[in-house]
Amino acid sequence: MLSLMLACGVVSRLISGLICDRIGGLRTLLLGSMLQGIALLLFLPFDGLVSLYVISALFGLFQGGIVPSYAIIVREYFPASEAGGRVGAVIMCTMLGMALGGWMSGQIFDLTGSYHAAFINGILWNLLNFSICMFLLRRTSRNKSGSGSGLQTAGA
Repeated sequence: MLSLMLACGVVSRLISGLICDRIGGLRTLLLGSMLQGIALLLFLPFDGLVSLYVISALFGLFQGGIVPSYAIIVREYFPASEAGGRVGAVIMCTMLGMALGGWMSGQIFDLTGSYHAAFINGILWNLLNFSICMFLLRRTSRNKSGSGSGLQTAGA
């Protein structure tokens, strides 16, 4: 299942790149976050082998483009001179979050004896990510219609 999910993640990165070119990084992140949340929800009611393989493939397809879209977002909203430091910081925070999430899910399983609560935890964190994306998208839409400055004004 993990190999299937990771292989689908590679496909997702390629497809997400094409989507980013069309709708931008922030909207691609929002789409990926929404689809990832749906995949996480699908893990809750199903426990059969075939269904878990299908959901793992979907999860890989949905989540693969999320992390690369962060670099696109930095490129779109900040000066090129700041890109290296900002992309590095964003990717570092992303990796720390994924490591914490894996550890936290294991701890939740150890406490409850079930992955059900761990998936709910993942869904809640995904909702936080989705909410932040929605906030930023609304903020940038408002700024573009008003002053045209995007996130850069709020940057440094």
